[in-house]
Amino acid sequence: MIENALLVCREKGLVGGVGLPFIEVEATKDPAFGDYATNAAMVLASSARQNPRQIAQCLKENIVDRDGILSKIDIAGPGFMNFFVRENIWAALLKEVADLGDAYGSLKMGEGKKVQVEFVSANPTGPLHIGHARGAVVGDVIANILREAGFSVSREYYINDAGNQMNNLGKSVLLRYRQLLGETVELPETCYQGEYIKDLAAEIRARDGDIYLRMDPIEAVPILTDYAGKVILEGIIEDLRAFGVTFDCYFSERELYRDNGVERLLKDLEDKGFIYSDGETLWFKTTAFGDEKDRVVVRKNGDPTYFAADIAYHKNKFERGFDTVIDIWGADHHGYIPRMSAAVQALGHNKESLKVILVQLVNLLRDGKPVAMSTRSGEFVTMREVVDEVGKDAARYNFLMRRSDSHLDFDLELAKKQSNENPVYYVQYAHARICSIMKMAQDRGCKIPAFADVSLERLALPEEVTLIKALTRFPDIVEGAARSLEPHRLTFYLNELAGIFHSYYNKNKVISDDQTLTNARLFLVNMVLVVLRNALRILGVEAPEKM
Repeated sequence: MIENALLVCREKGLVGGVGLPFIEVEATKDPAFGDYATNAAMVLASSARQNPRQIAQCLKENIVDRDGILSKIDIAGPGFMNFFVRENIWAALLKEVADLGDAYGSLKMGEGKKVQVEFVSANPTGPLHIGHARGAVVGDVIANILREAGFSVSREYYINDAGNQMNNLGKSVLLRYRQLLGETVELPETCYQGEYIKDLAAEIRARDGDIYLRMDPIEAVPILTDYAGKVILEGIIEDLRAFGVTFDCYFSERELYRDNGVERLLKDLEDKGFIYSDGETLWFKTTAFGDEKDRVVVRKNGDPTYFAADIAYHKNKFERGFDTVIDIWGADHHGYIPRMSAAVQALGHNKESLKVILVQLVNLLRDGKPVAMSTRSGEFVTMREVVDEVGKDAARYNFLMRRSDSHLDFDLELAKKQSNENPVYYVQYAHARICSIMKMAQDRGCKIPAFADVSLERLALPEEVTLIKALTRFPDIVEGAARSLEPHRLTFYLNELAGIFHSYYNKNKVISDDQTLTNARLFLVNMVLVVLRNALRILGVEAPEKM
């Protein structure tokens, strides 16, 4: 509808640039400002150095509404455009929900482009904690959203199984093993302190006896590192599976060092002028791509840094044919983004081909009071403990209740409540409630009507129109979440939709003696059921029929 208007405005010199810009049109929160609005004129004015109201007026005059959907278009303030949809249009839009069913909300915007989402990627040196849990569900749902939007998506876990942290794991297990066999030894602060290290040591003692007491630590540590890392990774995979998270690929860091892979990559980048030596250390010229300072890739002792391995890893990602790679990182990695962006560009890829999503910390509460956690002592609340206590659905949903880059309070007791205070219960109860309505209708001999059998004019109450408007927004919500990589948009939407439905149901009978009205309302709430189910599926949350 708006493409032709953009072309006309370009011909008049009001829109600059190459190609048609993407115009975001969003549903309004206040009906006084129409049903949809856009600040496109102001965005276009900035780049074209034109008056935004003049651009808005040009767009308004040249929008072609062939289907007669709009009743009017207003221009407000500095150039906002507000679109008002004809009231008799809304109910007819339910046909798309009915026709598509489980596919309603699926899009083709991705055009099959290959996207890799890499997330969690915790060192296999201990169980996952609740911070990992938030990153896990954010990554998983972003992958789901992108797949729903038409992208070809691959989920990847990068196993950091090389380097000093793994060596410290082996040392920690060896020291606990020696303690179990009667030796008096202390664990340095650099070692892992958790009870799981004692459990691993006990397993090794039961399996191999005292063989490692007679072995040189230089030989013993790598053996114990491999064993412990394998067992911990298996536990991580199982815990993630219980959380509804699985991966298409587990990529080992060790693969990067095969055949001197990292060394050869650094030499290639040095030949291209991106890496230089100060005589002792090798540096990557990240300032050439906007970083605040150059970064070390090989230390004075000759060991490559984590950054060097990450460059090699991202080179490997793009060599596998991904158009876009998305990294889900903890918020403490914010300063790492510019150097990784520089590396991707030095490898010959567009800056936009790398997307980084930062995930902030989680404050764990119980009845509003903080739950103490201390990673130094090895005492921390694991992801599995939280999932086992509150359930997969409540855990996933609550971790998605805020933007990923904002702090999140997670109250264990609230997440278990079966009341409207608990967001996931509120939404799932809406689904279960509609299932109960459908069963009641069938028990009374009422068939669930098809679109063609519904008298749409009977859906005339303001709250019915509000409900229909909410349903028609669902594909836009999916598209917006896919473009912004913001999964919390879906939980916000579901909370709103569930609230509208519960309010409507509490005021109005769905099944009554008026068969025409009953048919119309049964059809409407069945469409609500479709959207609730589809949205919950994307979130990886169950849509229960009974509660």
